[in-house]
Amino acid sequence: MRIEEVKKSERKRGRFLVRLEDGDVLRVTEEELLRFGLRPGLELDEAAAEAVRASAKSSSAKATAANMIGSRALSKKELTRRLIQKGNDASDAQAAADWLEDIGAVDDAGYAAALVRHYGGKGFGPARVKEELRRRGVDRSLWDEALEEMPEAAEVLDELIRKKRKGDLSDPKEKKRVSDGLMRRGFAWSDIRAAMGRYTDMMEDGYD
Repeated sequence: MRIEEVKKSERKRGRFLVRLEDGDVLRVTEEELLRFGLRPGLELDEAAAEAVRASAKSSSAKATAANMIGSRALSKKELTRRLIQKGNDASDAQAAADWLEDIGAVDDAGYAAALVRHYGGKGFGPARVKEELRRRGVDRSLWDEALEEMPEAAEVLDELIRKKRKGDLSDPKEKKRVSDGLMRRGFAWSDIRAAMGRYTDMMEDGYD
C-alpha cells in the first residue's frame, strides 16, 4: 500500500493526514509520523498499515480523553464509558483512561471527595450522595473515605428544617411534609426524627 500524500491537518493541531493509494486516510501524530517513517512514496504492507492504524486509534482516544478531562472532572469509569460512546474501541478507551490515571489527570479518590463536598454542601444527605457516587462510576472502595467529607447531618438538618418549615411541626401533615422532603434529600429517618425533636424543643423554649 503506497502513501500518496502526507500533510498537516487543518482542523487538529499536531495531527497529520496520511493518504494511501486506495483513498484511505490515516490520521496520525507527529510522533507516529517519525516512528513509522511515514512519507510520500513509502510502501506499507498490510501488517505495517494495520500497526499505524492501531497506533493512530490509540493516540486519538488519548487526545479525546485529555480534552474531556480538561473540560470537567470525571471518574475513570465515566471517562471510559464516554470514550466508548464516542466510537472508540473499549480497549483504546480503557488504555486512554489508564494513561490519564497514571499521569495523575484522573484521580477517583479526589473526585469522590469533591463530589461529597459539593453535594453535602448543597444540603443532601448520605444516601443521596452515595447514589451520586454510584451514578458517576466511583468505585465503592473509595466511598467511606470520601464520605468523611460530609458535613454533620445534625447541623444540616437543623438548618433545613428552619428553612422548609411552613407551619407548626406539631401538625402531623406539616411534620410529614417536611420529613418526606428531608428523606428525599437522602437523610436517614433516625437523624430526621432527632432533628425534629430538637426543633420542637427549641420552639417550646421560645426559640426559632
